[in-house]
Amino acid sequence: MSLVLPGEQVPAQHVNLKLGPGLLHLPLASGQSAAVSTKAGEVKHSANRNKWWIEGNSRRYVPAPQESVIGVVVARSGESWRVDIGSAHTASLDGLAFEGATKRNRPNLKVGSLLYARVSLAHKDMEPELECFDAQTRKAEGFGELKGGFLVQCSLKMCRLLLDPKHFLFPLLGARFPLETAVGINGRVWINCKEPRQTIAVARCIEAVDPDGGGMDEVAIKKFLGTLDV
Repeated sequence: MSLVLPGEQVPAQHVNLKLGPGLLHLPLASGQSAAVSTKAGEVKHSANRNKWWIEGNSRRYVPAPQESVIGVVVARSGESWRVDIGSAHTASLDGLAFEGATKRNRPNLKVGSLLYARVSLAHKDMEPELECFDAQTRKAEGFGELKGGFLVQCSLKMCRLLLDPKHFLFPLLGARFPLETAVGINGRVWINCKEPRQTIAVARCIEAVDPDGGGMDEVAIKKFLGTLDV
């Protein structure tokens, strides 16, 4: 993959082309359009090359449609909630944006509640909107309120690494003790273990592997785990 700067063209071509974060369609003088980068980073694409995006290590999360995030309810506004997702603006979550929700049957969220949600709308001139169900199946599919557990803050790059099924950390920890996790692309990881010492161990391992922290590899993290009481 290649590195690009803002304003550079990206050779993204496909019949069903979808541009992700960091890319924008711009018309050319010839009447055609081109994919142009809006931020510096590494060009990435899916296996069939129909999805393209720019992967950088920005400090602040910029919402993009269909991304999974972990948010904190900060206020209630009529029939909806205001949710902090770590972006420049708070997101809105409608009371009916849950599986099976109706006007009489909807979640009773409190200020401070944790949510695992999906960004349904993200535009530079509008506030982000969230939903707590899968766009295709309309089922919860793990989205909704996160009860109990512990929230860990990390870099956006670390979250992208943890979302890779081939990453070593969670399988390594899961072989030692059972744990539940939810990873938001916005730099937040929710973990839930049976014992507090296990939760602390997971949090310390995430910080140790984080490229902006310890940057440990699999061999180093195994040695590090040996020093912890788990």
